Amino acid sequence: MYDRIKGFRDFYPGEMAARRATIDTLEDAARRYGFREVATPALERAELWTDKSGDEIVEELYSFEDQGGRHVAMTPELTPTVARMVVAKQQALSKPIKWFSTRPFWRYEQVQQGRQREFYQTNVDIFGSSEPEADAEILAWAADALTGLGLTGDQFEFRISHRDVLGGVLETFDADVDVDDAIRAVDKSDKLETAEYHDLLIGAGLSADQAVEFADLVSGGDLEDVKAFADTERVDGAVENLQAVLSAAEDFGAREYCTISLETARGLDYYTGVVFECFDSTGEVSRSIFGGGRYDDLIESFGGQPTPAVGVAPGHATLSLLCQRAGVWPDEEVATDYYVLQIGDTRPEAARICRDLRENGHVVETDVAGRSFGSQLNYADSINAETVVIVGEQDLANDEVTIKDMESGDQTQVPVERFPGDTERPTFADFD
Repeated sequence: MYDRIKGFRDFYPGEMAARRATIDTLEDAARRYGFREVATPALERAELWTDKSGDEIVEELYSFEDQGGRHVAMTPELTPTVARMVVAKQQALSKPIKWFSTRPFWRYEQVQQGRQREFYQTNVDIFGSSEPEADAEILAWAADALTGLGLTGDQFEFRISHRDVLGGVLETFDADVDVDDAIRAVDKSDKLETAEYHDLLIGAGLSADQAVEFADLVSGGDLEDVKAFADTERVDGAVENLQAVLSAAEDFGAREYCTISLETARGLDYYTGVVFECFDSTGEVSRSIFGGGRYDDLIESFGGQPTPAVGVAPGHATLSLLCQRAGVWPDEEVATDYYVLQIGDTRPEAARICRDLRENGHVVETDVAGRSFGSQLNYADSINAETVVIVGEQDLANDEVTIKDMESGDQTQVPVERFPGDTERPTFADFD
């Protein structure tokens, strides 16, 4: 008996049906916005991450040396990969570049609620526009995707901020502050006790009094107070950009889901502008559902021409937690339109009926295991068949088949030449 590897999941048909319905909703929303699907490799050169984050990141990767002596890694996130792809064909690609994809990723980290070592995300990105409308469109897509899943505005919220607000405020202190470390401390603040949070800010270079002052200013979330405190062009510009994004989000139908939250920082260093995270409004899901933001410098850092970019990546595990908490997670069960039940030597006619129904786009099963009438009927019930078409030797001798509605149990005989006929989805009621 072989056990599943920790942090990796199996998805049986019922679970996969619910996941597929969710993925289809996310992707259909992306297509309506004009995002185009791309596919990316599972394996990349490890330097794609070590060059930016240092060799210590290897401990978080599934990495190894391949047979060609290359240091490679299973991709832990998509952004560096799509950045590489943009650089490779930058001149040939029409701008803005609007891409999406759904795929698995791998990180060697502690398994916990909503976090596995193999996990799935739907990534949605826009490259080539620095306008607030691009950020707003990402927010609008995320809102449409979530409401398309059946969620409402009182069940989730987007907490939105701007990295230059935090960075600009930190620069105004008379201290040697490691801005990146301080922003990472802000990103962790909701998970820490106040004293621990202040200690991290002090460790980043603020004095104890400055740490308290900065934390209070950020938690207040008042943009006018922040502007007055900093009184710098950098902070004024960041606040203006954030307000412009929110104004565009209003026109795009997403503003109602957005809350200004300057404690939303996003821990990754490549974010440069507006950032946001999605949270369960009730707090029952303890971590962010997903996050995203602007990363205008990444393409250039990969050797390309300066190219602004913004994106978001809903993780399916945390999204499923939100949907389950809200009661909108799809039923974890398979669905079948028709089961064609065979009695005796009736395969040719049963196969013809199956072909005709499938050509009309229906999900159809029939017996492939030589089972009895009762066993076939039990199987049809187990796969949630809506309608059973009974093709028996005696019925065929009378040029008929029997149609059985599985929910009501009602059944009727139908001339075989009339089934399935011209009706798009023939049911018991069509022939009763």
